[in-house]
Amino acid sequence: MIKNLPATWDLEADLVSVGSGAGGLAAAITAQDHGLSAIVLERSEEVGGVTAYSMGEVWIPGNYLAAALNLEDSAESGLRYVQSLSMGYGDERAMRNQSLHGPVALEYFAAKIGLKMRVIRDFADYYYPHNNDAIAEGRYLEVEPFPAATLGDWQHKTRLTPHLPAGFTHEDIFHGGGLANILGWDYELLADRITQDLRCLGPGLAAYFVKGALDRNIALHTDTSVEELIGDGERIIGVRAVREGKSLFIKANRGVVLAVSGYERNPDLARTLSNLLEPVSMVFGTVDGAHFRLAGPFGARVARMPDPPNLGIHMPGEEHDNGTPLWRGALPFLGLPHTIVVNRAGRRFANEAFYRSVYFAVDIVDGATQTHPNFPCWMVFDHQARMKYPCGGAMPGQDLPEGFAASATTLAELAAKIGVDAAALQKTVDTFNAYAEAGEDPDFKRGTFPWGAAMTGDLRHRPNPNLGTLREGPYYAVELKRMGGGGITGTGLMADHHCRVLGWDDKPIAGLYAAGNSVARLDTGALMQSGMSNARGMTHGYLAGRHAAGCPSDLLDRAADGMKVQP
Repeated sequence: MIKNLPATWDLEADLVSVGSGAGGLAAAITAQDHGLSAIVLERSEEVGGVTAYSMGEVWIPGNYLAAALNLEDSAESGLRYVQSLSMGYGDERAMRNQSLHGPVALEYFAAKIGLKMRVIRDFADYYYPHNNDAIAEGRYLEVEPFPAATLGDWQHKTRLTPHLPAGFTHEDIFHGGGLANILGWDYELLADRITQDLRCLGPGLAAYFVKGALDRNIALHTDTSVEELIGDGERIIGVRAVREGKSLFIKANRGVVLAVSGYERNPDLARTLSNLLEPVSMVFGTVDGAHFRLAGPFGARVARMPDPPNLGIHMPGEEHDNGTPLWRGALPFLGLPHTIVVNRAGRRFANEAFYRSVYFAVDIVDGATQTHPNFPCWMVFDHQARMKYPCGGAMPGQDLPEGFAASATTLAELAAKIGVDAAALQKTVDTFNAYAEAGEDPDFKRGTFPWGAAMTGDLRHRPNPNLGTLREGPYYAVELKRMGGGGITGTGLMADHHCRVLGWDDKPIAGLYAAGNSVARLDTGALMQSGMSNARGMTHGYLAGRHAAGCPSDLLDRAADGMKVQP
């Protein structure tokens, strides 16, 4: 905390957004639309944040786009769905606040920045049809392809992603047979989109918000690292940043918004806040918990939700631009036909095609032995999978790089190489093969979640998109590493319904807001469904910007008073 105020300010704005993902940009845009001046400070050399690394899904129940398609849904049903899956860890007021304002924020940005989104057809909620308030389609949205050339000088300073084909929509991917059927994709369409730089998925979503900021002449400062918040004893009044090795003092007349995503690239925080041992990450290096470092000296309160790890793989030679290893999420590969995940005992332990199942199971502790019985674990697959499907950055049929996977002509030889019980592994595979032929998995219900089929299976495989035998050698095993959640972490700053950061006295810290993954997930509890993170960022930014401008939303208060509220 700076005790002595700077003699002069280098820059000044009413609202200062720290972070240039959807949350930070949404706050700046909303604030400026409501009469304030705003600037955005970004630590890296590119804008777009973790939003640009995502699939670009925005999950909003009761949205106007689904209504236009006559798809039956409501914000209230969506709220019940979240409540039922929060496992008691969520906060009722926070969950209702998101359910009320998500549809409002969506329509606001559609009107104000020309955010063009559409329903992802035939894309079900995670727990459909196993939950009465889950629906088959309508809540998942994605952007229409964004013409990046309209960003002008910022076209090549707006972040892309190494993880996804940013020239495809979900519809394009599903039409080609899903993420697994890379050989069936329409590469002519992809080449045309890339040539025109038409961005979809996360890069497209981020670009819409960057364009919204640029259209308002909101200054975007890259390579600017915020090191400290500045308070005057009553409120936050600015920040000290560093650019090109020099301090830069920036005055914030109405507030500062912390929208810097999570902390998973900070190994110490990943270990102590998420309980990840030897963690790896798929995101870029600046996602290291700056919100805690900045807000902590002012007494900001933190909260932790259940935080299962992702599982990751790294192919030797794949690196980020800065030379650090490029880790990929294992999710798209775990539920493919001809693939299983086994523990050191050589046994399956979860539904590999539904990451909420397998990731929670990885962290189970055997109290009698003080061990994680399901970790380490391995993705095991056969020659059929290698010929049909991608694996990490390797195309189907392409040789896997040296050091990536153990391989053997028999399962017994493979078991010896990775140190698991050979007889148990053979029995596991024999049992699984019988399940695959029948198209049903009575042990873990693999293949019964339509979301899992779409995102981790082969939509053209019969009789079950997630089940296929392992019978053709050579066999392969890839050890899986614990990995952070792509910027989505379990611990974050506590904030109220206006996204004001709260102190340990549960009172707002005047002039300090937070948005997106920097905010503790009390509005979801134990559940974190894809698309919620982007929806939260947009909504938090909208609410923070309005409050800073002196026109806070009263929808939640009206709902609490028993008034019928139409989002």
